[in-house]
Amino acid sequence: MASRKNLKKTVNYIVDELCTECLAQDFLKKADENKVNEVLTDILALRDEFLARCSHTEPGNVKGFYKKFYEDFNAQSDAIVAKIKAL
Repeated sequence: MASRKNLKKTVNYIVDELCTECLAQDFLKKADENKVNEVLTDILALRDEFLARCSHTEPGNVKGFYKKFYEDFNAQSDAIVAKIKAL
């Protein structure tokens, strides 16, 4: 298990990359501003949710907690990537 500090840095890095990709798609494709704002809102909600979850680990089931954490984060970030591609 990585330290919480490194995990939070990783979450922030991935969120920054998703935001950059979303803004790049907006700039290159001249996407609808409302859709871009919705995706950016989803990205920031993802960040807030997972940083909060990282700070409050379930006692007694740490390994299972982080396994579910990674699965949920990957699933939600993949959904956001699909939304970005659809712009």
